[in-house]
Amino acid sequence: MIHVACALIEKDQQILICQRSAKMKLPLKWEFPGGKLEDGETLEECLMREVLEEINLNIQINEPLSKVEYHYPDFSLTLYPFICSIKSGKLKANEHEQVIWVDRTELFRFDWANADLPIIEEYIRTRREEV
Repeated sequence: MIHVACALIEKDQQILICQRSAKMKLPLKWEFPGGKLEDGETLEECLMREVLEEINLNIQINEPLSKVEYHYPDFSLTLYPFICSIKSGKLKANEHEQVIWVDRTELFRFDWANADLPIIEEYIRTRREEV
């Protein structure tokens, strides 16, 4: 089981999404930025490190969402999503095909990695209640 922390980074009613490169597993699927937990790291430390490495942003972690366990044919993972905001940095796609801001109502228009779908559903549900 791979443990992965991911960031739902919000700004001005939009959310940042990343398209996996053609060379990655699940090529060209969309996902939230983040990555694998390393030994001795907390989920929050992992997330801050990975987001800085992948997209050059320092983030503020605001709240967790429900973890998701997903089994792909060739690997399994547990995703730990956190709603975040930007503290500093200039957005730069270091590993992904592209990184874009989208309105949260448009999230389902993209071809997502399957493990991310329950996160999007929970995120939209919780944000709808706040409006």
